[in-house]
Amino acid sequence: MSSAAAPPPDKEFMATLAKGLAVLGAFGSERPAMTLSEAAATAGLSRAAARRVLRTLAGLGYITHDGRRFALAPRILELGFAYLSTQSWVDRAEPLMKELSHDVQESCSAAILQDAEVVYVARMPAPHRIMSVTLAVGTRLPAFYTALGRVQLGFLAPDELTRRLGLRGPPPTEGAVADRKALIARIAADRAQGYAIVDEELERGLRSIAVPVLTRTGVNVGAINLSGHASRVSLSDLRSHFLPKLKAVVEAIAPTLA
Repeated sequence: MSSAAAPPPDKEFMATLAKGLAVLGAFGSERPAMTLSEAAATAGLSRAAARRVLRTLAGLGYITHDGRRFALAPRILELGFAYLSTQSWVDRAEPLMKELSHDVQESCSAAILQDAEVVYVARMPAPHRIMSVTLAVGTRLPAFYTALGRVQLGFLAPDELTRRLGLRGPPPTEGAVADRKALIARIAADRAQGYAIVDEELERGLRSIAVPVLTRTGVNVGAINLSGHASRVSLSDLRSHFLPKLKAVVEAIAPTLA
């Protein structure tokens, strides 16, 4: 559930802006449209505050309403596209990811890390569906149970990793690494080896391998993965066949990473 962020110890923190962002974040696939009361409850605001926020967002063209229910307007896409336009590596990666996906006949995706989730910024689906949910740009998945997330978590400072560990949800499958110490050890090992493999932890039958996307100074900006069904892709295939191809894509986009 989204909620208005508590003001940090910063005199320049704008509580009103935080409320507006909380309302925008309340909308999603499970709540594509909401009444005033629903928006207020989901964002953790009073009805009066939610009303002011919704009317302001509607006036700016980011929200539509039919007199009772509110929904996001197409203009909200401008914010997402503005972010992607600053990520030159994504533009460079997309044609390479498409070529790689066609080559191995499996799905190839790119994502960034946000709190305890990964957010997809590029997606090249395979001819055959491998997950029960539809993945697209903007889709969020739990970082601690995905290769895309786990390969990036190792670049966080220890205290920040600890904070995000507290945000993670319950393990999605019985095979997921749930023990805190074991999870930290796995994340550290993944950073050391330069890739992460998740074997049926996010969803039964799904295997994935991911490599980090790093700037020349070693700053993590994202990750790229290949995913396949366990009936077609062995763990050996991930390491011997998929990993070199993923590394080649990252090497090819390196010049765009300032």
